Amino acid sequence: MVGRHVTGRRRAALTALGALVLTAVPSAASAGPPPAPGPLPTAAQTLGADRPSAQVLRALERDLGLTAAQATARLVNEAEAGTRAGRLRTTLGTHFAGAWVSGTTSARLTVATTDASRVAAIRAQGAEATVVKRTLADLRAVKGRLDAAARRVDTPDTPVWYVDVPANRVVVQATSKQAATAFVRAAGVRAQDVGVRISANRPRVLADLVGGEPYFIDDKARCSIAFSVTKGQEHGFTSAGHCGKPGAKTTGADQSAQGEFKASTFPGKDMSWVGVNDNWTPTPDVKAGDGQTVQVAGSVQALVGAAVCRSGSTTGWHCGTIEQHDASVTYPQGTVDGLTQTTVCAEPGDSGGPFVAGVQAQGITSGGSGDCANGGTTFYQPVNPVLKEFGLTLKTKAIQTTLPAPADEGAADGWQSGRVYEAGATVAYGRVRYTCLQDHQAQVAWSPEGTPALWQRT
Repeated sequence: MVGRHVTGRRRAALTALGALVLTAVPSAASAGPPPAPGPLPTAAQTLGADRPSAQVLRALERDLGLTAAQATARLVNEAEAGTRAGRLRTTLGTHFAGAWVSGTTSARLTVATTDASRVAAIRAQGAEATVVKRTLADLRAVKGRLDAAARRVDTPDTPVWYVDVPANRVVVQATSKQAATAFVRAAGVRAQDVGVRISANRPRVLADLVGGEPYFIDDKARCSIAFSVTKGQEHGFTSAGHCGKPGAKTTGADQSAQGEFKASTFPGKDMSWVGVNDNWTPTPDVKAGDGQTVQVAGSVQALVGAAVCRSGSTTGWHCGTIEQHDASVTYPQGTVDGLTQTTVCAEPGDSGGPFVAGVQAQGITSGGSGDCANGGTTFYQPVNPVLKEFGLTLKTKAIQTTLPAPADEGAADGWQSGRVYEAGATVAYGRVRYTCLQDHQAQVAWSPEGTPALWQRT
């Protein structure tokens, strides 16, 4: 969250979402002793899913129709499922075809493979196995050809296409079958490799040109702040790329000077970051309704089927589930790829706001269709690519876990806190090699040796 302070006077908090607020910094003398050696943390403990905030639980109860016990169990199950899916991705190698969670409490993890001989290995990890025709790499290759075609031809009548992992196919959402057929043909993709979903919905970006909180661009457009970040000695926040161009000035909800866009990409991607002046201090807070906040503890990417919640300056705090990763969406301004599709509602002005899964940052609200009165679809720009592209470090709340002493990071490919790692990446740590299980930005407390939720010894 972002908050403004006045030296020598009162300190004011900005009523924004995913913004920066002032927090007291404990003195060194008040710091407690390091945790005693003990068992390594579980995935739920590492991701903070074992102690969800009341705000997250209430929103999941309201929007997903869960009881408090079901919401709690769901968050824990999804954290543990992410680690198991990561291990199975490594085990299956090129035969991996995706993973997803399902059921009221996400108790069911399904992993797809093209190799029937690997079914036993999948079941040994407590997951259900399904044998399919196409690997995840095959599906992404088909989608990649559609992405390439979209750079050559206009796609207003085929505004969305994505990899549908549970269905093991690529789907094109179109206003008519004829439009879908023309797009698929232009991409040189076989018709049998693509499913078609007919819909009149046309996603739009969710910026707004009316007054209101939490921040304004050049005194005109309004967007929502996502996550606090740092870059060297600079502080700021991430937001959507369509909210402003580099150099555009921003002001806070109270119209006080705030900062300017340091970098922005749109279309293609929908990402930006704003550097703020010295009156604003970064915290890990995300506004969660009723004057309460959720503190972000990391950026571990959630699975398809997982619950996510969004905060926005127009509609507030809402939850839903992840439907697909890596969706491509055509807005009136152009096509954006690499988005995540959700069942969460949103409206104009919510653009740029944060998506979280429990206390793990997921992404930045981009656009969608529908509204929060009747429901809809919302897409977000995943946060890890934003951090990587702009060289940013996410502001997080430290999760206390029991870790071994730090190891030597001197190798050329040694693990480094602050670096964004994708599933499958390998690093050296303490003269041992590890494979990354889940996409995330490394935190100081998340060394490979002490974080089996995110790393597997090779």
